[in-house]
Amino acid sequence: MLRAKIASFCLLAFAMGFTGPAAAQECASRGTLDTRYCDANGDLLADTPTDPARQKDPDTLVFSYTPVEDPAVYENVFADFLAHLSKVTGKRIRWFGAESYAAQVEAMRSGRLHIAGVASGPTPFAVNLAGFVPIVAMERHDGSVGYTLQLIVPKGSPIQGIADLKGKRVAHVAPSSNSGDTAPRILFKDKGVVPGTDYEVMFSGKHDNSIMGVVNKDYDAAPVASSVVERMRDRGMFKPDDIRIVYESAPFPRTAFGVAHDLKPELQAKIREAFLKFDFMKSALAKEFKDSKGFKELTYKDAWKDIILIQRDSGVTYTQDGLSKLKGD
Repeated sequence: MLRAKIASFCLLAFAMGFTGPAAAQECASRGTLDTRYCDANGDLLADTPTDPARQKDPDTLVFSYTPVEDPAVYENVFADFLAHLSKVTGKRIRWFGAESYAAQVEAMRSGRLHIAGVASGPTPFAVNLAGFVPIVAMERHDGSVGYTLQLIVPKGSPIQGIADLKGKRVAHVAPSSNSGDTAPRILFKDKGVVPGTDYEVMFSGKHDNSIMGVVNKDYDAAPVASSVVERMRDRGMFKPDDIRIVYESAPFPRTAFGVAHDLKPELQAKIREAFLKFDFMKSALAKEFKDSKGFKELTYKDAWKDIILIQRDSGVTYTQDGLSKLKGD
């Protein structure tokens, strides 16, 4: 009950933040950013406030990783990095286990979250509504920073491709999950299959729910992120031959790690340094993310171009209403 009241209060405060006129800024350009942010240089990101009084330098930095699976799983996985981050910045670090995509965005917008790893689909929401500034992503051993949409089916399924989804029960993750919802709605339609019309869409809430639902044959198929499939398989949560991949997309950018736009520039620089100089291969992160070797800088405007187009063509809006559809639970 208390948790529900707190959540309701946070959502109310968040909603008020959207409409409060005092939050709006006068600026020459902001694109699709919320009215409290400006984008003078056209990089699609919220500018750091020019007034030093509005730049934040908290004693404790709050860090969160995208809730694609159970958030508690990753607190220990990131422990080595958070210790390194604390050393580089000279700040205490606190873990925030977000239970939904929207919770991350709400926390950063309200000033309660300073550093985050945000999943690909929700990243434009975090950028536009919360002033999130992506700076790096995990770099794979081949130098790429991408993942793919994989359409998976149970072992022994007669489904051989997208065309065979007609009349089936297909798990999508949550509205505005890139690989789990918006991308398949566009890509599958191009292949002649319209999700929600040609097959029943059943929202599972999270990628791991979709994957295990296919393994257990609760769903006939599911579009999911390849990176989550790989991690769950490597942890032994299912056997490799429990599922088949019948379709795979071109690569999308991976989870973006970044900062709140209103941190002091000097602090933002230290956080960037912490990511780029972290000894990834000797940490718990390397054991969990076996396909990765470190963090690599990225440019949001270029890396998220296709995702932004997919979301636009899907009718996604970076508004409070659009954000409410991000909730994965």
